[in-house]
Amino acid sequence: MSADPTPAREEASPVIDDPVSLDIVAALQIAPRVPAAKLAEILEQPTTTVTRKLKRLQQERLVKVIGRFAWPLVTSGNPIQIWICCQPGRSYEVAESLKQFPEIQFVMVTSGSADIYADLYPLLGSDANDLLSRRIPSIPGIASARSQLVLKSPRVGQSWRLNRLNEQQRQELESCRDQVVLPAFSRIEDLSDIDFRTLQELGNNSRITAADLARKLSVSSSTAYRSMQVVLGSGAISPRVEVEPAAVGFPLNANISLQVDPSAIPEVLADLSRHPSARMVSMVAGSASVTHNGAFTGPAQLADFITEDLGALRGVHSMDICIGMNVLRRYWMDRDGYRIGEQVPGILRRRPRTSEPEREYQ
Repeated sequence: MSADPTPAREEASPVIDDPVSLDIVAALQIAPRVPAAKLAEILEQPTTTVTRKLKRLQQERLVKVIGRFAWPLVTSGNPIQIWICCQPGRSYEVAESLKQFPEIQFVMVTSGSADIYADLYPLLGSDANDLLSRRIPSIPGIASARSQLVLKSPRVGQSWRLNRLNEQQRQELESCRDQVVLPAFSRIEDLSDIDFRTLQELGNNSRITAADLARKLSVSSSTAYRSMQVVLGSGAISPRVEVEPAAVGFPLNANISLQVDPSAIPEVLADLSRHPSARMVSMVAGSASVTHNGAFTGPAQLADFITEDLGALRGVHSMDICIGMNVLRRYWMDRDGYRIGEQVPGILRRRPRTSEPEREYQ
């Protein structure tokens, strides 16, 4: 038997490489707002150590605890996936132009059948049809673009986990999660001014304390606390951890589009959603029927996923794979390599409230 001609490739070392810091990231993925003292207790580490390491991760912009807004409060419809082919040598120029649109939630320069992959969210007040038919295709450097509507996503980015903790630790962290126990808001206009401003603050920093929130909003601590309970308890925002997968040992991003028999789509979605690589799994209407955005430790793990996991799925006819070369924006925050930037302004939108008096929590 001849030797495999494929050259060996070492997998990149993670930027966050000490075990305690990795455990902190894994824990916050489960319970983003867990208090530092409780987090230290669960990880069996001194509180000072956990506090210091978490502060360093945040100061170096490697980790941010933000909030995922409920879709009905920020968008007028479902997300749209966009694949763009560029004129030679203009991929990064086009990607930078895409970042000028607040509706673009995710941008990745890729290799494969497309040069750029992007997610467009039709924010309230925006015209998705105009964006897709005129404004985006007219960006200089674009040769062609295709799009498809996301019908549903059983797996989203905040569900991705570092599998480092034991079952007892996971259960303890689950008990520290904020529970959705209040009726959901169906419109952004239904939030009071204080709740709206709380939503904005939690979107940027979901670990903010009620005392710090009170100072930012110039309200009492009890008012800030109650507003946080309303926003979190209604599911208007879901705390999540942002960390680039490459920073924790998963440098290879792949976006895989699958042609699947209609009858097999539910089973394929369920199987892919359970896979540890899955960051986003969607049923879409377009040239593919299912897409899988995954994070992998390297080419060998991706190869195994393709041949063993995808190969075992019933009803899959064909696939198209785009490999991420550089993520420039993820969840409305621009990226500088592993570093996470500030949230793009203008995501939360609503008409000014003019008649209804502001409520004060007792």
